[in-house]
Amino acid sequence: MAVFWVLLFIVVLGVLLYKRVALLPATLVMGALLLAYTFLGRGGQAWDTTLWVIYGALAVLLNFRPLRKQLFTRPVLEIFRRIMPEMSETEQAALDAGTVWWDRDLFTGDPDWRKLLDEPPATLTAEERKFLDEDVEELCAMLDEWKITHEYGDLPPEVWQFLKNRGFFAMIIPKQYGGKEFSAVAHSEVLTKIATRSTTCSSIVAVPNSLGPAELLLKYGTQEQRDHYLPRLARGEEIPCFALTGPWAGSDAGSIPDTGVVERGIYDGKEVIGIRLNFNKRYITLAPIATVIGLAFKLYDPDGLMGDPDRKDYGITCALVPRETPGIEIGRRHFPLNIPFSNGPIVGKDVFVPLDFIIGGPKMAGQGWRMLVECLAEGRSISLPSNTSGAAQLAVYATGAYARIRKQFNVPIGRFEGVDEVIGRMGGRMYAMNAARMVTAAAVARGEVPSVPSAIVKYHVTEMARQVANDAMDVHGGKGICLGPKNYLGRGYQSVPIAITVEGANILTRCLIIFGQGAIRSHPYVLELMKSSALPDPAERLTRFDAALWRHIGFAASNAVRSFWLAATHARYSSAPAKRATRRYYQHINRYSAAFALLADVAMLSMGGALKRKEKISGRLGDMLSNMYLASCVLKHFHDQGEPEDDLPLVEWACRDLLYRTQEQMHSLLRNFPNRFLAVLMRMLVFPTGRRYSAPSDRLGSRITELLMNPSSARDRLTANVYLGSDYEGIALLDSTLRLAIQAEPLEKRIRAAQKEGVLPNDERIDIIQVAMERDVIDADDAALLRELRERTLRIISVDDFSPDELGTRPLQHTLEEAERTRESWKQA
Repeated sequence: MAVFWVLLFIVVLGVLLYKRVALLPATLVMGALLLAYTFLGRGGQAWDTTLWVIYGALAVLLNFRPLRKQLFTRPVLEIFRRIMPEMSETEQAALDAGTVWWDRDLFTGDPDWRKLLDEPPATLTAEERKFLDEDVEELCAMLDEWKITHEYGDLPPEVWQFLKNRGFFAMIIPKQYGGKEFSAVAHSEVLTKIATRSTTCSSIVAVPNSLGPAELLLKYGTQEQRDHYLPRLARGEEIPCFALTGPWAGSDAGSIPDTGVVERGIYDGKEVIGIRLNFNKRYITLAPIATVIGLAFKLYDPDGLMGDPDRKDYGITCALVPRETPGIEIGRRHFPLNIPFSNGPIVGKDVFVPLDFIIGGPKMAGQGWRMLVECLAEGRSISLPSNTSGAAQLAVYATGAYARIRKQFNVPIGRFEGVDEVIGRMGGRMYAMNAARMVTAAAVARGEVPSVPSAIVKYHVTEMARQVANDAMDVHGGKGICLGPKNYLGRGYQSVPIAITVEGANILTRCLIIFGQGAIRSHPYVLELMKSSALPDPAERLTRFDAALWRHIGFAASNAVRSFWLAATHARYSSAPAKRATRRYYQHINRYSAAFALLADVAMLSMGGALKRKEKISGRLGDMLSNMYLASCVLKHFHDQGEPEDDLPLVEWACRDLLYRTQEQMHSLLRNFPNRFLAVLMRMLVFPTGRRYSAPSDRLGSRITELLMNPSSARDRLTANVYLGSDYEGIALLDSTLRLAIQAEPLEKRIRAAQKEGVLPNDERIDIIQVAMERDVIDADDAALLRELRERTLRIISVDDFSPDELGTRPLQHTLEEAERTRESWKQA
C-alpha cells in the first residue's frame, strides 16, 4: 500500500510538471492528494503530522512571496550577479537586434506546432513571378561563367547594363524611390536561380540587396539621404558597397581600428564641422567599382564640436562616402578562388566629409553597430543561403542525370551502391536547404528579423552546400575537376568556401553566435533574469528577479520531467499536428526540444560566464538548436507544398538525418561535460533507455536516388530554380539525354541479351548498333535513337583541353614554344 501512495505522489507531481501547471494550483493539488492520503493511507499520526509540516513549510515558502524573496531569491540574486558574464556594448547590441521567432518555441521544450504551420507559406506575387520567369531567365541566357571567370575577369558590359536597366540592384528598394519592392521570398528565389548559372553574377546581385547602403538608408537614413541616394541606387547610377572588415578586424568586426575624428575642415569650398577619416578595409564586395561607400568606423569628438563636451568617444558609426572624395584609394581587386565578383580593398587617408554624411545624420553617431547587427540578420537570412542553394540545386540536378547517363561495366553508375548512397544524401540535404531558405525567407517577408535563425541558415545551409558540392565532385570524377566551358560544376565548387567565410566565418557562427545569442535571446527567462538583476532600484530588482527566477525553476523542472518521459516512451504520446507519415518527426522534435532546454539550462547554471569560452560545449548546443530548427523547416515546407506523396522520402531522410545528429550531439556533450556528476544525472533524464534514434536507412537513400535519376515531380520541386538553357548545351542537354537514356534502356538490354545468346558478337571493335540492326535485333528507328544517345553522351562526358599558352596570364617562353609546336603538329595532322 505504501508503494502505491509513493508512486501516486510521484506520478501526480510528474503530471503537474509535465503540464506546467502554475505554482499555486499545483500546490493545492498536492495538498488535496496529501489530504486523501491522511484519511485513506496507513502512515500513522506522527508520520502524517511530519508530512503536513513539510508540506506547509514548502507551500508557504514557495507561495508567500515576501518570505520567498528574503529567504531564497535574495541569496540567489547575489550569486547570479557575481557569475553573470560581463557584456560588451557590441554583444548587447547583437542581443537587442532582430526578433525572436520559432527559435523561442524550440527553447521552451514544448513547441507550439500550430503557430508555425498556420503562418502563411512562401509565395510570389504575379509581378515577382513574371520577373523570375522573364527577366531572370533572360539574364541567365546572357551569362557564360567560363568566359566571366577565365577570360573576362568580370561581367560583360552588356550584362552590367542589363542588371541596372531591369532593376536587379533595386529589389529591396520601395517603389516610391523607383525600386522593385520585392519580398524576401522573391529576393531569395531570384538569387537562387542566378546562382545555378553564375555564382559571380549572383554574388554581385546579392550585395546591393543585402547588408549595404540601401538597407541602412531605408531603416535609419534621413529623408534627405533617402531622396538623394535611393532613386540613384534603384536606377543603377550608384553602385554601393559596404566597408566593415579590415586586416585587424575580421570576425571580431566590432574591434575595427578605423577612425573618424570630428574637426573643422574645408568641404566643397566651405568650412564645415566634419569627420577626418582614416581607414583600411579589405574583402569588400563591389568595392572596385563602387561609386558610394558605406563605411563603418569609430567616431571620436575630442573638442566637443558635436555639442556634448563630456562625450569624446562615440563608438562605431556608419557613413556614406562618395568614391571621388579626396584621400580614397579604391579599384584594386582580390581574387577569391577564381570567382571575380569585384571584391577588393579600400584605403582612406585623411578623408574629410561633413557630419551630414553619417547615415541618419549626427543624431545616429555611435549607433553603427546596432544598425549593422539589426540589418545583418535580415541579409544573412537571404543572400548566402540563396546563393549556395542555387549552386547545390545545380549539382543535385546534374548529378542525378549524369549518374543515369554515365555507365561503367554496362551499368549506370548511379546503380552502384556507393554512388547510390552519395546521391541519396545529396537529395536529402538539398531538401533541408530549400526548406530552411524558404521558410526563413517567408518569416522575413512577414516582418520578422530572426537573428538566431538567420545565423542557423547561414551556417548550416552553406555547410550543406559544401557537402553537396563534394559529393557531386565525387560522382563526376574527372568530369568535375577539368575546368572549361563544358564543366558545369567547377566554379560552383570553387565558390563554396567563399560563402562560409562571409558575414562571420562559419566556425564563429557555430560556436559563438547560434547558441551564445540564442541562449539569452531565445530562452524564455534568461534575458529577463539578466535585465532584472541589473536594475538600479533594489526593491524592483528583487521583485522582478523573483518572478523570473521561479518561472525559470518551474520551467527547468518541467523540462527534466518532459525529457525523461518523452525519451522513455520514445515520444509516442506527445501531441503532434500531423496524422500521417510525418507525425513521428513532430513528436521527436518535441522530445529533443525538452532535452535541449534541460541541457542548456544545466550548462548555463553550472558554468555561468565561463560558458562563453567553452566553445566546444556551446557549439554542440548550437548544433542541437540548429538541427531542430532545420527539421521544423522541413516539416513546415512539406506542409506548405501540400504534402505531396512523392516528396516523403526526401522529408523522411532530412528529418531523420537532422534528428539523429541532434541525438549524437547530445551524447557528445554529455561525454565531454565538465561536471561529471551532472553529466550522469542528465544522461539518466535524456537517454534513460539509451540512444535509440537511428540515421536514415540505405533503403530510404535509394528511394531518393531513384527520384533524382528519373524525371519526376519530386525532382522538379527539389531543383525548381535550375536554369536549363537550350537543349544543346549544359544542363538542358543533361536533362534531354537522361530521358533518351531511359527510353533506350530496353533496347540496350535487348542487345546485351542477344550477345549472351550468341546472336550478336561481343566485340568492342565492331559497330554493334549496325550489326544489331542488320540482324533484326533492333529496327532503324531504334538504331537512330541509340546513335543519338551515344553522340549526346559523348558530348556530356567530354572535358575541355587547352594549348599550354591558353592557361597562364603570362606564359613562360618555353610554354609559348611548346604551344607553337603543338599547333604545327595539328596542322600537319
